[in-house]
Formats: sequence, C-alpha cells, structure tokens
Amino acid sequence: MLLENKTAVIYGGGGSVGGAVARTFAHEGAKVFLAGRTLATLDKVARQIAAEGGVAETARVDALDERAVDEHAYAVAEKAGGIDVSFNAISHGDVHGTPLVDMPFEDFARPITNAMRAQFLTAKAAARHMVKRGSGVILAITATTARMAIPNVGGTGVTFDAIESLCRQWACELGPKGIRVVWLQTTGIPEAISDTGELFPDYGTGSGEGMTRGELIAWLRRETMLNRLTSLVDVGNAAAFLVSDQASAMTASAANITCGSAPTR
Repeated sequence: MLLENKTAVIYGGGGSVGGAVARTFAHEGAKVFLAGRTLATLDKVARQIAAEGGVAETARVDALDERAVDEHAYAVAEKAGGIDVSFNAISHGDVHGTPLVDMPFEDFARPITNAMRAQFLTAKAAARHMVKRGSGVILAITATTARMAIPNVGGTGVTFDAIESLCRQWACELGPKGIRVVWLQTTGIPEAISDTGELFPDYGTGSGEGMTRGELIAWLRRETMLNRLTSLVDVGNAAAFLVSDQASAMTASAANITCGSAPTR
C-alpha cells in the first residue's frame, strides 16, 4: 500500500473532492483525520471508510479559524505521533456568471481571500509538526482556470494562480527541512458539478445564453485532448501517488491530470 502507517489531515473532507481523496488515502493504508465545518458530511465519509476497513476520525474545524486549525493539528499530532500529509480541499465561495466590470469587488476577492487564508493557516499548522520529524507532504488542488483565460469566472482563476504561487514559496522554504509541497491540476470534475436545474454561465462560448449541466460538461470535454474530464477516481489516485514516497523527488510542482486541456485560450 502506498500510504501504509501514514497520517493524513484532510480539510474539506466531507466534500466531493476531499471525500474521494480521503477514501483513496484510507484504501492505501493511511489513517485519515477529516476536518470541516459540517460534521454530518464528514461522518458520512468516515462511515464509508470504516465500512471498507479503513480508519478515519472527524472534527468540526473551520479552516479560516487560525486557533481552531492549530488546536486540531496539535491534537492530531499528539494522538498519531505526527502528521505526514495535509490536504486542503475546502470551497472558496466563488461567484461565476458576472463580467468583472459588473462584479462587486467583494465577490471577486472572496475566493482569493478565503483560499489564501485557509491554505496558509493549514499549511503552517501542519508544517510546524512536520519540521520536528524532517518529513511530510502538503498538498493543494487547482484547476485549468489557473492557466486558461476564461471569462465570467470572477476571482477563480486568480485564486488558483495564487494557490500555486503560495505552494512554490512554501516548497522553497520547507524543502531544506524535508517537507514537500505539491498540488493537483484538474479539469472541471463532473461528479462535483451539481445539477440545480439552473443554467450555468456561457463562459465565453459565444452562445450568449447559459448552459445546462450536460452542455457545460460537453463543452469542458471538448477543451481536452483526451475528450474526457478528470474524475474523482483520477483525483484520488493521483493524490495518493503524489504524497507517497514514490513521488519523493517532486516538490514545488503539480501533477497535471487535466486530460490535456489547452494551457491558454
């Protein structure tokens, strides 16, 4: 197993991405600590992991609350003997569908501010414990929006750019202490796109109209070389490899699992 005897903290562990990564980590032998703001969703993932023979614990933690993050990381390190992996998969409060010229600054800045605060606080909390043992991996996730110029996505692209830049800075400071910092680059993930019945923005397709969930997925798929999108299974498998010892030479870099999405538009 790739992660046997490893301890992983997953922020946003009750969400679709966090839950998928948690289940894969547990399947690969890690003990996972699921943190988030909603215990019901965290407990659901923990029960799924337990049903498959894995080990998971849950805790209500707001990743934007520095004291809560620090106290939870300390409790995990005390109980497990340390932290091997920290993965932040919380949502950022993005607003799509409004051109920047019409968007309130608060809506544009919210995902950037939330992401930077959460990524900084969770990475710092984990790093303090990883430094003591001279090893560990901090993992983040971004998407094609970090590299592609797409209209009507508000602050999302800037947010993902900022996450990648922050990861590179963490990596150069923590590398000499034996800690790796890496991230996943994905496409839109179909299983994580909710079907609310409302139309999605046209994202510059030129239609002038919104798209249904099916139309959005079809458009995203056409933007890739493989004519398919990143799945939750892809995310989980890539994450497990990236934080494992098999990827021990990787830091300040991403696992590109965008199915060959074009880097620019």
